[in-house]
Amino acid sequence: MWSFFARDPVKDFNYEILPENQDKSGIWTLHRGKRKTTGEPVSIFLYEVAQGTEEQTQLAKAAFKRMKTLRHPNILSYVDGLETDKSLYLVTEPVTPLAAHLKARSESGGSGELEISWGLHQTVKALSFLVNDCHLLHNNLGTWAIFVDRAGEWKLGGLDHVTSDQGEPTSLPPAKVVNPDLEKYDPPESPNSGGEKWSGDVWRLGCLIWEVFNGPLPRASSLRSLGKIPKQLVPHYCELVGANPKARPNPARFLQNCRSSGGFLSNSFVESNLFLEQIQIKEPAEKQQFFQDLSENLDSFPEDFCKHKVLPQLLTAFEFGIAGAVVLTPLFKVGKYLSAEEYQQKIIPVIVKMFSSTDRAMRIRLLQQMEQFIQYLNEAAVNSQIFPHVVHGFTDTNPAIREQTVKSMLLLAPKLNETNLNQELMRHFARLQSRDDQGPIRCNTTVCLGKIAPYLNAGLRQRVLTSAFSRATKDPFPASRAAGVLGFAATHHYYSVTECAGRILPTLCPLTVDPDKNVRDQCWLKHFLVMMLKVFSSCFIIVLPEKDVTASGQAGGSAATWAGWAVTGVSSLTSKLIRNAPAGSEGATAGNASVGRTSSGAIKKQSSDWSSSGWDADDSWSNEKDVDGQGQSSPADEGWGNDWDDDGALAESFTPTPRSTTSSTAFIPKSDSSGQDGLRMASDYNWDSAGGKGTTSDLFSNVSQRANPASAMVREKKVENKAELAKKKREERRKELEAKRAERKAAKGPLKLGARKLD
Repeated sequence: MWSFFARDPVKDFNYEILPENQDKSGIWTLHRGKRKTTGEPVSIFLYEVAQGTEEQTQLAKAAFKRMKTLRHPNILSYVDGLETDKSLYLVTEPVTPLAAHLKARSESGGSGELEISWGLHQTVKALSFLVNDCHLLHNNLGTWAIFVDRAGEWKLGGLDHVTSDQGEPTSLPPAKVVNPDLEKYDPPESPNSGGEKWSGDVWRLGCLIWEVFNGPLPRASSLRSLGKIPKQLVPHYCELVGANPKARPNPARFLQNCRSSGGFLSNSFVESNLFLEQIQIKEPAEKQQFFQDLSENLDSFPEDFCKHKVLPQLLTAFEFGIAGAVVLTPLFKVGKYLSAEEYQQKIIPVIVKMFSSTDRAMRIRLLQQMEQFIQYLNEAAVNSQIFPHVVHGFTDTNPAIREQTVKSMLLLAPKLNETNLNQELMRHFARLQSRDDQGPIRCNTTVCLGKIAPYLNAGLRQRVLTSAFSRATKDPFPASRAAGVLGFAATHHYYSVTECAGRILPTLCPLTVDPDKNVRDQCWLKHFLVMMLKVFSSCFIIVLPEKDVTASGQAGGSAATWAGWAVTGVSSLTSKLIRNAPAGSEGATAGNASVGRTSSGAIKKQSSDWSSSGWDADDSWSNEKDVDGQGQSSPADEGWGNDWDDDGALAESFTPTPRSTTSSTAFIPKSDSSGQDGLRMASDYNWDSAGGKGTTSDLFSNVSQRANPASAMVREKKVENKAELAKKKREERRKELEAKRAERKAAKGPLKLGARKLD
């Protein structure tokens, strides 16, 4: 029973000391600790009564009492404490001694003047609070009495020798009695010389400034050497260590002098910190301007300050709607300093909440800066919490939001599930490509589809890409047509031989005479012509390897080429050329682009069959109406349709010419009534070559030589070999027939007079 009352109170203490390195701070030993229940990190100052003298024990108890009663943002924060007969435990916020902090900074590149300026500002402000508000004297100011928290802010501690300035008697011994090494920091005058009450603390402040810039002070006479003290601070430093104690300034006046224009404490870092301390009482317009300017200065601010001081203020500002969308840019900049785990805990919940905002400025900034945080988003959050809000941007009335929404799909597509990617997203892309009145958005939709093609379902991909790119090649906007051509080229490995021959090549060939030079330049049929020539040059149709056609929806080896075709082909689809296109450019282009259209420039009806892929009939491009000059169709035109008739011919874009006995052509583009396209009937062309009759094989040989000279020569030799083989077969057949006739004549014998010759 008595053992219960004799229980050690240290075991019931809510904090425990961690077995790590310890630092000596005056009469105290500084340990790292944590709260037993939550694991929250703290610092524990420990004083062992048995190891100290009576004077030191008296100082420790006095400091313990002062820490409980003094509260100020720039004074070390008291959390908890325990006083026993054997020891004193003083629990504070987690801090590091200034000397150790400066040493670590010097090893990693040195502390910047911005960080030191704010630290000195905090120290002088805490000293001014003691002298002017509390009427106390510190009497122990130095690097050993300054501590630095996680945000890099300096805190004043070492309250062992604090006394009243009212002349009250004190039994506390001076610092030099406890530690003789501190005698060099004492002012040169005697205690009763008649100087100002703060003259001793101000002198020690000068010693602190000298040590911050030059290292440990070897002797008092070294204060005359300025060393590395900045020029802006030299005049004010000299006032602090002046020989006349009455001329030494009050800490408040010293702070005011250094904050004047051009002073050492007058910079963006100090100004930002002061604003953050008073942000709760600032006007909304001031907060808006501050967060807008903050992003420009964050690159020069210390990393710890950004993580532990700026970030909490940014999160608070967003939570209470203080600044709106302007907090996003500095928020993402600060997020670069966080680890993956910290980012998930602090930034991601805020981002997910931001996507549900109806503020257009917030939404467009999120879309523009998605690249900075997309790697931290998991697939579950993207599909359930982010994508449902992002898709609203496809139907927004603001073109800028629609455009950024399309671009964001490049980053979201790898994380989307089967339903969102192959059904929901494709439905929105189909509607944008067929109904959006902005040419650049239709163009960007085509480019985005080509880039995310590796992620599409293999069973759906070929039909979607073929129909979408075919649709793009008929767009009134030239850049969209060029994007469609380059989309075919970039995804050529996803099409079968039958698809290339039956749909893609007939779609691309008319674009070789497109009125826009950029479209003509991009209409490069090399990939598809080589594939067809391989089949045509064989004695029988071979089955080419088509492994990518049915490959699963993952990024393939061609992903590295996506960045090339959009930039080189359409010159970065959001460039000034597209953005600053004249209002009537699309209509003018549509009027001239007669290739692949009827004479009125309209796109005719198309048919589609998506029942096999599970799409509704309402999502197809069937019942398509004429497209006006803006490239806008009826509201019912949605889905990736089939641009071809059931018999495989182009839907009314080309007119079949009846085959005559003198012409070898089958399909020739219909000539415009104005004759501007310069197309003629096949019979009007001169099919002779080099002054003689050219065969059809010769004509194809010339074409193949232009496309690929090496393969053309091989094919020409094969054609010649076939011709010689056929000639030999005909000659052998002729000889066989002649031999048979001779045998029949010999079997019948000589003809009789008057008999009729039958053969």
